[in-house]
Amino acid sequence: MKEDVKPSQGRAFEKLRAIGSTGAPLPVEGFRWVYREVKGDLLLGSASGGTDVCTAFVLGNPLLPVHAGELQCRGLGAAIEAWDENRQPLLNQMGELILTAPFPSMPVFLWNDADGSRFRSSYFEKFPGVWCHGDWIEIDAQDGHCVIHGRSDSTLNRGGVRMGSAEFYSAVEDIEGIAEALVIDLSGLNREDKLVLFVALREGVTLDDDLRGKINARLKSQVSPRHVPDDIYDVSEIPHTLNGKKLEVPVKRILMGALPEKVVNREAMSNPESLSFFIELARKSV
Repeated sequence: MKEDVKPSQGRAFEKLRAIGSTGAPLPVEGFRWVYREVKGDLLLGSASGGTDVCTAFVLGNPLLPVHAGELQCRGLGAAIEAWDENRQPLLNQMGELILTAPFPSMPVFLWNDADGSRFRSSYFEKFPGVWCHGDWIEIDAQDGHCVIHGRSDSTLNRGGVRMGSAEFYSAVEDIEGIAEALVIDLSGLNREDKLVLFVALREGVTLDDDLRGKINARLKSQVSPRHVPDDIYDVSEIPHTLNGKKLEVPVKRILMGALPEKVVNREAMSNPESLSFFIELARKSV
């Protein structure tokens, strides 16, 4: 979409019936692009789950309508709810993605975690005895369709207004010249509400005052004035896992002083060299 590719030009895709999307929340614009530039009568099934569970929690369904920006339903065998901080279920509001009961592919331990401490701290620490996956989810009260708003452990908290990063990325990455972005909320680092934006730019584009102004104006109008970043940095690459997810939480922890080897496995990254910039920036203390 960003490259203005038009797959349907010169092709009919007669046998193409469905496309799956996962790895990160697919924004409304992504849905529209598929139906406009690929094919108008296919099933675009967006799915969200987890590597450790080898499955999807919310996913596509050929029996249900497709709504742009939404995942059609919760998966069979997964008792998924959205919870607030007081363990109360929410509908039509963003909450923590919770599994209130065991499900078929739930792991009982993680590799090289003999005492189970990493397993428990990863999924059962926030709500003891209940799987908390670390994603923001919103469940529609009427028909059950869902929206994934990004990682809850990389929440953007500005002036008491909390939001996931998906909406932020949708606004920034739509700006011409920006290939990809990473936003980190450094609140708690002995300073108040510090929001830092990293952008990977297209060839020939520079992070000048004009581009900074466009970024700030877009965020102010499409997200909120509170979510205009305090600092913007140009980076060569945004760090990714092998399956394409942005490393929001590890980068945040590195910038807040954690040892890189304690928070990220470079062998699980597609571009481990991209961490060098953030490690050096942490040494200089953002």
